[in-house]
Amino acid sequence: MTARTTALAASLALALTAAPLAAPAFAAPHRSHPHHSPAPVAHTKVSPNADALRAAVDVVPDQYATSALVRVGGSDGTWRGSAGVRDLASGRPADPDALFRAGSITKVVTAATVLRLAAQGRVDLDAPVQGYLPGVFTPAFDRPISVRQLLDHTSGIPAGDGLGDDFAELYAHRFDTLTPRQVVASAIAKGPEFDPGDQQHYLNINYTVLGLLIEKVTGRSYAAEATRLVLRPAGMRHTYFPGTDPRIRGPHNRGYQAVERPDGTTRLVDVTEWNQADRWAAGDMITTTADLERLITSLFAGRIVPEPQLEEMFTTPPGLPEATLSAGLEYKKVGDRIFWGKSGSRYGYGTLVGGTRDLRLTLVTSITSTDAKSAEANPVLDGIAAAALG
Repeated sequence: MTARTTALAASLALALTAAPLAAPAFAAPHRSHPHHSPAPVAHTKVSPNADALRAAVDVVPDQYATSALVRVGGSDGTWRGSAGVRDLASGRPADPDALFRAGSITKVVTAATVLRLAAQGRVDLDAPVQGYLPGVFTPAFDRPISVRQLLDHTSGIPAGDGLGDDFAELYAHRFDTLTPRQVVASAIAKGPEFDPGDQQHYLNINYTVLGLLIEKVTGRSYAAEATRLVLRPAGMRHTYFPGTDPRIRGPHNRGYQAVERPDGTTRLVDVTEWNQADRWAAGDMITTTADLERLITSLFAGRIVPEPQLEEMFTTPPGLPEATLSAGLEYKKVGDRIFWGKSGSRYGYGTLVGGTRDLRLTLVTSITSTDAKSAEANPVLDGIAAAALG
């Protein structure tokens, strides 16, 4: 841990994912397909938390999630399991190898892409982003914003506009396209939220700007460079960036959002198909639990980003004692060790990935959450994380 690492966080990204329903819960689907036993693995050492993990996963499907996928790895032991249903209509068992929307875990890939470009001498982390992107920033942004400040969310750039302010409005526009440049322009038009480096404010806009930076520096698309520099070296063969395609291409478990009816009960709306183009380098990725396990293992082992750039992923900004975010990751004290990870959520899907830096423990879990964009912690995701880290 470097001198720039601050006081331990009270919580990791778990609080950024999904949450309990505010409205009365819907009746849980009939559990005709019980928990799947962990798939056989090559390792002989089973996670000491296997019983707790099995119990945490076996609650699904319930009012908070319709499926759950878990992979625990590392030298401490291995466990894999899944539970729930692929879709509510058929009640078929959840696909343990399903593709899903990773949401903000995309930021881990974006950060690694930028850091690889820095290692190649093509990006200077201390240089102002205004110099890399002429014409993007207005004179109101007269203070230099370093590339590093985008990576650790201390830039002061405010949030960009979206296609709505609540679920109903966003759902109505789910097939529309809002381009990353439109999002950035709307954010820049508002002027700075604070001076660069003065605060840490987690916002997608920082990584949307980094996506523009990657394209400007390389002359290639964000998706092409992220694939070349991160996905391919990590062996992430089933991960891709859908762009404006609203579908999930390949086997997947369907995602649902709980919506309150006028009488106070709730119904589930299928939100699987959704154009996520505005999330882009901040949250557009589609992947699998196996690929995310490959990502975190390769990253932490130094096979993607070399030193000293890798240290940026395990370093929080100086002078901000409450900061918990580094370049692409967040940390939490768990017993006598520190867990570095990232959560992500899009409507219908909530995911968590991370591990200890020494790779004694890695965790990847993805659920089809019924309220993935709430600010409260989802009991299923929280329970799985507690069992794995316990």
